[in-house]
Amino acid sequence: MDAQLDEKALESTLAESLDDLTPDAKAVSDDEFAEVVGGALEAVGGTLLFKMCVANGAEGEHVAAACIGEASNRQFLLLTLPTTGGALKVETAARSANPVAGIAAAYAGLMDAFKTAA
Repeated sequence: MDAQLDEKALESTLAESLDDLTPDAKAVSDDEFAEVVGGALEAVGGTLLFKMCVANGAEGEHVAAACIGEASNRQFLLLTLPTTGGALKVETAARSANPVAGIAAAYAGLMDAFKTAA
């Protein structure tokens, strides 16, 4: 199967699972974002790598990096939500234009190295 089709299917599956988890359009706290991301990742068996709040132009944005799968089958995801609320955006890190996307694979590699060293 084409890798790009797999990425689209993964993004679509996550987006469908988020319909009930996305907060209403209001200010979203870090805890609320963590709850939404946790629910989405639980639905697809994903693992949260890290989350942060970053400036995106004049507005803030919650960003989380996650992975699904293991070893060479691992795919990295980026989940973003404006701090002012709205819809949670889910995309594969490979397709994302968000600068945080490049950190996901590096962070996962670092965590793998720590596990090996421990």
